[in-house]
Parts: sequence; structure tokens; C-alpha cells
Amino acid sequence: MPRYSRGFDTEAAFDHLGRRDRKLGTWMKRIGYIEPQPTWRKPFDPVDALARAILYQQLSGKAAATIVGRVETAIGSTRLHFDTLGKIDDAALRACGVSGNKTLALRDLAAREARGEIPDLRRMSTMSEDAIVEALVPIRGIGRWTVEMMLMFRLGRPDVLPVDDLGIRKGAQFVDKLDTAPTPKELVARGERWGPYRTYAAQYLWRIADFGTEAKAPTRRSQD
Repeated sequence: MPRYSRGFDTEAAFDHLGRRDRKLGTWMKRIGYIEPQPTWRKPFDPVDALARAILYQQLSGKAAATIVGRVETAIGSTRLHFDTLGKIDDAALRACGVSGNKTLALRDLAAREARGEIPDLRRMSTMSEDAIVEALVPIRGIGRWTVEMMLMFRLGRPDVLPVDDLGIRKGAQFVDKLDTAPTPKELVARGERWGPYRTYAAQYLWRIADFGTEAKAPTRRSQD
């Protein structure tokens, strides 16, 4: 059974992408070398990370952090899991600022954890990207994009391309000087030449989108 390490050789990825795609390579030189993600080396708890991803959805980082802090205080723990979330009822979660839909999502996550349906980090190290997506997207409130962010920023998988992400599509539009952003299907085809380092290409496409729209600050991702 293959084992997947967390992280990859970003220097090799930089050289590979620059050779395979001149248009992208020009932008990469302009932006500069992107260092390996520090989150690849940090301890990682999949259930806790998924719970936080749910709480951060559709909120500014500051607002979400405030709500997470209230939940942590209410449960008396910084670990969001079946046992700790079970210490408070739905009304208490709502009092922390957690919406009804997110409360249902957290309860579903906790129930699935209790049934052993959420793979831990050791098990994930033997699972392909598609297998991890298949295991996690049934969780209420967890879509493919959220799992892809985990694969890229927490698990350090080298060949993930979130084709539904608007920032990535916008970056590809700037690279190819298109009138409109490519569709997800078009981006799948366009990204073939970036393998096996599509994760690294995606990091540049986000930067290119921020650069091209003259954003004041880079867009934060849910797993930053």
C-alpha cells in the first residue's frame, strides 16, 4: 500500500512548471519562488480542521475567529470533536453565533467521527486524493473545495487543482490573456501540462489573480 508524505519538493515543482508552461513560467519569475507551506509540518487533526472549516464558511476571518473562540470557551477545549462538542447543546452553539445550518453540520461531523467514518491522519497517509474526497464530502457542510484546501495546505499533496475555485480560474485567465475565465472543464484540460505539480501551479494562479486585480492583500484560503 503506498504511503503519501506531507509536502513535496517545491524547487523541483518550480523548475518543472517553468519548463512545461512558458506563459505560467513568465508569471512565476515575476512573482518569485513560493516557499513550502509551513502548515505541512504542523500537527494536524482532520476532525478539528473540518469543524473549523465549517465555522469559517461564508464569514470574514475576524468574525469566524470570534465565533470559534466563543465555542472553545463554551466547551472548555481548543479541540473540536465529538466528545467536546457534545458538552453543549444546540442552543448554546447558537448563542456562540453558530448558525442553524452550521450547527447541523457540526453535529453530523461529530456523529460520523463517533461511527469511525472520518479517517485519521495515519489512515489518510495511505489514501489517494480521490479516496479522501470521497470519504469527506458526504459530511454535511463539507464540499469538494474544502477537502481540496485540506489536501493542498494541510496534507501537502502535490497534484491538486481546484478547478471550481474562482481565483484559480481568474489566474488562468490572466496567464492566457483570455476575455473570460476558463470553465472548470477547460481548466482541467489546461492543467494537464502542470502535473504532477498542479498544487504548486494553483498557488501561483491565486497570486496571479490577486496581482492582476490589484488586490491590496492576497486572498486568504480556508486552510491558511
